[in-house]
Amino acid sequence: MAKRKRRPPGMRTSSGKGAKGMMAQLQKVQEEMIEAQGALADERLTVTAGGGAVTIVITGDQQIDSVEIDPDLLDPDEQEMLQDLLVAAFNQATEQAKEMAAERMGALTAGLGLPGVGDLGL
Repeated sequence: MAKRKRRPPGMRTSSGKGAKGMMAQLQKVQEEMIEAQGALADERLTVTAGGGAVTIVITGDQQIDSVEIDPDLLDPDEQEMLQDLLVAAFNQATEQAKEMAAERMGALTAGLGLPGVGDLGL
């Protein structure tokens, strides 16, 4: 007579609905994540560099919406400084958009208790 394998304590259920319940919960989280990703695309962050000389508007899904440059920086002698400010502003805007996305998406997956799911980095 073969012995029956025992499930670990976290997977034991008296009703037999454990796997179905987990699948339903994952389905709900997936739907919420899709909705949150759509909402992120509608959110805007405004980031400045160089004391306001360069302003970047980026969406929550990390798409650059607009770039504004102080006209005083358009002097050909200031080209290198302008390039450096643009790089700094783009990097700062992208980092802030990533942080915002991680906060929104992490809040959805926090209750699942699945390793690595809360750190999706979306």
